Amino acid sequence: MPAPLNIEVSRNSDGWPEALDARAEQAVRDALTQSKAKITGAAELSLVLTDDAEQRVLNRDWRGIDKSTNVLSFPQIEPFGPVSGLLGDIILARETLEREAAELGVSFDDHFTHLVVHGFLHLLGYDHMDDDEALAMEGLETQILASLGVADPYAED
Repeated sequence: MPAPLNIEVSRNSDGWPEALDARAEQAVRDALTQSKAKITGAAELSLVLTDDAEQRVLNRDWRGIDKSTNVLSFPQIEPFGPVSGLLGDIILARETLEREAAELGVSFDDHFTHLVVHGFLHLLGYDHMDDDEALAMEGLETQILASLGVADPYAED
């Protein structure tokens, strides 16, 4: 039996559908399995659903970028290390997700799922700062999203 994973969802703004909780949980569980991360004990992560105003402050204070962004991840474990204890926080901004989904012509739910997977992979240690890292991370994201019925967000039209 796998070690338990607790996903704590908190809403810091209105407008986030309750139905997203189950979708987020499934996305994280699939990402954890398909990433082949080494699970060594009970684990917990925080998923914060917020708005652009709060996300802008976090992005400014932690990354020095004074604008909102779709997702921020704050890992609490060593990159590619054992998965147990407090894994970290994934924070999503609703207005940015809504705008991007409309611009991309995808459903809000699918874009949300993509960004939850993306944020979770950052918690595990994946990044996209150089081309090789980006290819590895995007390939894994695409694989995970396909298992969840979400189209490849990186596919060229």
